[in-house]
Amino acid sequence: MGLARLAALHGVATAYAPSEGVSVPVPDATVVAVLAALGVDASTPSALRDALARAESAAAERLLPPTVVLWSEGHVPAALTGLPADTTVRVEPEDGAEPWPHSVAEPGPGRDSGPGRFSGPDWAELPLGVHQLYAEAPDGRTARSTLVVAPAAVPQPESRSHGFLVQLYSLLSARSWGMGDLGDLAELATWSGRALGAGFVQVNPLHAAVPGAPTDPSPYRPSSRRFPDPVHLRIEDIPECAYVGARDRQRLEELREKGAGLRESVLQKGALIDRDAVWALKREALEIVHRVPLGPGRRADYCDFLAEQGRALEDHATWCALAEVHGSEWHNWPAALRDPHSPETARARYELMDRVDFHSRLAWLTDRQLAAAGLAARTAGMGVGIVHDLAVGVHPGGADAWAQRDAFAAGMSVGAPPDAFNARGQDWGLPPWRPDVLAASGYAPYRGLLRGLLHNAGALRIDHVMGLFRLWWVPEGSPPTDGTYVRYDAEAMLAVLVLEAHRAGAVVIGEDLGTVEPGVREALTRRGVLGTSVLWFERDWAGTGRPLPPERWREDCVATATTHDLPSTAARLTGEHVALRHRLGLLTRPLDQERTEDAADVAEWLDLLGRLGLLPEGRDDEEGRIRAAYRFLLRTPARMVGVWLPDAVGDRRPQNLPGTWDQYPNWRLPVADADGRPVTLEELAASPRLHGLMEIFGPRPEAPPEPGPEPRTAPPDARP
Repeated sequence: MGLARLAALHGVATAYAPSEGVSVPVPDATVVAVLAALGVDASTPSALRDALARAESAAAERLLPPTVVLWSEGHVPAALTGLPADTTVRVEPEDGAEPWPHSVAEPGPGRDSGPGRFSGPDWAELPLGVHQLYAEAPDGRTARSTLVVAPAAVPQPESRSHGFLVQLYSLLSARSWGMGDLGDLAELATWSGRALGAGFVQVNPLHAAVPGAPTDPSPYRPSSRRFPDPVHLRIEDIPECAYVGARDRQRLEELREKGAGLRESVLQKGALIDRDAVWALKREALEIVHRVPLGPGRRADYCDFLAEQGRALEDHATWCALAEVHGSEWHNWPAALRDPHSPETARARYELMDRVDFHSRLAWLTDRQLAAAGLAARTAGMGVGIVHDLAVGVHPGGADAWAQRDAFAAGMSVGAPPDAFNARGQDWGLPPWRPDVLAASGYAPYRGLLRGLLHNAGALRIDHVMGLFRLWWVPEGSPPTDGTYVRYDAEAMLAVLVLEAHRAGAVVIGEDLGTVEPGVREALTRRGVLGTSVLWFERDWAGTGRPLPPERWREDCVATATTHDLPSTAARLTGEHVALRHRLGLLTRPLDQERTEDAADVAEWLDLLGRLGLLPEGRDDEEGRIRAAYRFLLRTPARMVGVWLPDAVGDRRPQNLPGTWDQYPNWRLPVADADGRPVTLEELAASPRLHGLMEIFGPRPEAPPEPGPEPRTAPPDARP
């Protein structure tokens, strides 16, 4: 009982429910290990008793939690209404304005003590923001907390819209250096917005990857979520590129030709996308461009960027510079350099100042091209614009885990518990944030992360959004089955998210697929966070189990036919995804059984599509069946309808096949047609199959008028 009580006080689960009515106990060893990662020693009976006594005493003595949330709806939170009578309270606004006038918690009418009401200004008058809250009780106890004042909900899409979902690296154009880049993203947004009336383009996480050979190709296991990866830069679009000297210009042209060679290898010779080879070329090109002095205006913009990003960018660039010297696994660096705040690290930063500046400059250049892509989307008439993606975690050896090492739980990894789809559970190899450190810091790392991502985003997709509420922690060396859930302060996590999205004017989309704890979707909906609904998963699970009719789908979601982790719609309809998993040895049941069940599932959906009149081309027309799936999505009330871009040209291959590593080329495939031939952005724009699919979304918008020549005024003495 003592361990269970201690675990509860720290938000650590001692049992979990994989399904309704089923409870699975968590091994005591797991609970002890997780508590240790939170700085709590429960390894022996005496240590457990001492830890429990300290925790209970701290809970009893605590005047305020580390972070308090106040929603603009005006309801005063229990943390404040529960203060003892005659407690004085002061708020210092984040903008440095005069402290908010003192308020005093007074006993209620007819009472001499205990919690009561507040005198002074209405709490609803506090401005939105992250403020400092001070309290002093009559018995001398004091508290300082972070007060997050947030609006009721995140911004919403102005109107219903459709758009493309694409993995940017997979979208090569005639100008790419072997993988899709930010120039391609701007081009896709401009074309699809103007020619197809698309309201958004959603891309994979563009976070900075861990350098090395080979680099982990997964965009969901980055070195840093805070800063983008310069591998996505379009070199030719960097202004300084035009001012490179003659000798360097010749080398730049050689690098561009090599980039063209990489592109042709992928598009014409069946090669996989080679991020490392692309980065080797771009890095050398960037070293050349870096030698060009910035003009006064560009220098001022760069200095502003450095000031805005502050210590976070300095740490990131320092890690990049140190990784060049000592390798990308910081756990193997000299001991003193493993601490970002040590004197030795400060000395190394000074000695590597030129390299720190180089990597800071790359972050600035990438940020500005991201901004240009966002502007292109808005100029093309997109109501939402570019939808960026936030991965659930970071690589344990990367920049974020080094710079914020105190905020991450050492010896732990995020994953998923066993379920009906994976009896062994999952270990994603991502260190989790410590909820106690986040709360004590006023969620500073989280706020900085969101602010950095949102300022160039029309919307933000949050991978595994359930992680705002709880995460499955797996102790190092243990199987995923021996993990447990650790809770986060969801109210605070949501408040910070809503506040930062409000400031950026950005929509928020939560990836809430799979097993979702009761109440989570309701809490997200209450704060305006859209969900994710995938065609094949939407069934009446509480009733008949049949496909859910379109009118019963939720409105507050992005509806799509598939995602990067699932088979393309063509592969799903033809059963080719089953054959692929069979070839790779991934099936857990006999092939015939899998095929029979899959065919029955598809037939059930086709029956519904036929009954709804969405299959005019007939059941044997592949393109017609794909159109029918998207016609169905348009029948739902979903606020946003996402078209998986490879679906538009009949691509069969998934971008990622969960459960595989080297058995399948995850994250390295270009968009291809039904025959597996890679398709460029230019070919996509001209594809009859793509236009046939997009016609179901309605007539194309009128093209904006092209700017004409400046009017000429005839001089006074001109003759007709």
